[in-house]
Amino acid sequence: MIEFATPIAFVLLVPVVLLPLQRRLTGRNVLAVPGLATVRRGWSLRLLLAWLPSTLRLAALMLIVIALARPRLTRRDVMVESEGLDIILAVDTSGSMRADDFSMGLTPVNRLQVAKGVMAEFIEQRPHDRIGVVVFGEEAYTHVPLTLDHHTLLEIMDQIELGVAGAQGTAIGSALAVSAKRLKDLDAPSRLVILLTDGRNNAGRISPLEAAQAAAALGIEVYTIGVGDQQRTLFGLLSDGLDEDGLTQIAEITGGRYFRATNTESLKEIYETIDELEPSPAEVIQLVDHEERFRQFLIPAVALLGLQLLLSGTWLRRGP
Repeated sequence: MIEFATPIAFVLLVPVVLLPLQRRLTGRNVLAVPGLATVRRGWSLRLLLAWLPSTLRLAALMLIVIALARPRLTRRDVMVESEGLDIILAVDTSGSMRADDFSMGLTPVNRLQVAKGVMAEFIEQRPHDRIGVVVFGEEAYTHVPLTLDHHTLLEIMDQIELGVAGAQGTAIGSALAVSAKRLKDLDAPSRLVILLTDGRNNAGRISPLEAAQAAAALGIEVYTIGVGDQQRTLFGLLSDGLDEDGLTQIAEITGGRYFRATNTESLKEIYETIDELEPSPAEVIQLVDHEERFRQFLIPAVALLGLQLLLSGTWLRRGP
């Protein structure tokens, strides 16, 4: 990209631009200019080009100002000397995630759509971490393997649909097991699973607590997020399908934390909190190379000034 090392020099453009208005602003005419009486005596090429020296001078001064601002071509290369975290985002895609009790602005949006948007923001904030996605419903499987190619990750994640892993169940234990399997053989300084669901485990062959214990044995932390607005029954009791006790136990067993999101803003705040709790340890070095380009403006400026002086002193010379 092109940038300017001393952009303050552009202030000098103000007097340069005002130079053609010198006579009107000061009331003085430093150089004599042919009047109408002279022009009426007859047209000539010299009279038609009388404006050329002043225009050349103006253009030269503008180029000099640009050269003083030191335009330069800047190249930035980023080198990652040590790895970041390995993170699996496990997201519930069961039919209950169709509930539209969340919103974007004034528009009701289903839980899955909001979750994908918030997860995308989380991914963009961690460019040096390997991140993968596990989806679960009746079953659980890896939708996107761990990758540093976040652009592709975001494109694929945007295509996640309700019911993609089965709409009639919620296999939280299986989701944890699949996530742990993806992370167990990696040597990153820290490995995380961020599991988001609005239900309770009612599918799969492994219980959530068993999967949590296995993850803890592997040194994997699990952050659990329960989503959905709480509803009151006719008897005044809170009722939803979320197993908060189970999700809390999973988090405690693995050294993570449990969060509850009842709206879009609280879900964003949860991912921001996790982002702060688990800073990326990646060591990044930025290499910056500058290639000065001021000569491309200074050399033409000198040439234009030389031409202006030559014309003003010879063929286009003005009399006193």
